[in-house]
Amino acid sequence: MKVVAFGASSSSESINKKLATYASSLLQNVEVEILDLNDFELPLFSVDKEKELGQAEAAQAFLTKIESADLLIISFAEHNGTYTAAYKNLYDWVSRIKQKVFEDKKVLLLASSPGPGGAKNVLASAARSLPHFGAEIIGQLSIPKFFDNFDTEKNLLSNKELKDQLLQLISHVE
Repeated sequence: MKVVAFGASSSSESINKKLATYASSLLQNVEVEILDLNDFELPLFSVDKEKELGQAEAAQAFLTKIESADLLIISFAEHNGTYTAAYKNLYDWVSRIKQKVFEDKKVLLLASSPGPGGAKNVLASAARSLPHFGAEIIGQLSIPKFFDNFDTEKNLLSNKELKDQLLQLISHVE
């Protein structure tokens, strides 16, 4: 089984990339590829820009990574209650190449923020939206107060209850 995981953020210090990486490390006997959205940077999507560039190479490369996966683990950062601009822009480009971006792939949705909300708004939005684009959502989990619940030195969830919830979700994958 191949797992592709990423944090839906372009921050070089992305807590959501850390969370996606950690979650993928809990799986046994799988091939894991961690993506960095910065490797797929594109100009701001518009129909005019699409006419000029066609199917952008970075968007096609990202779609190829998704197509290679049996399971996707996506951890969403929340900016002003919704997707980050980096993720939304990339998604806009990719969905113009293939509307069913996720191709009936299994997807584990995660989200985190430093605050008490745990990026629940963007997680709910993703849970509503992604199935329309071919995602089979197998579970979702929000991690509030990231720095209180995740040990960034050891790169692991330090909150036992949240770790148990994540392990429960992961157990349905294998």
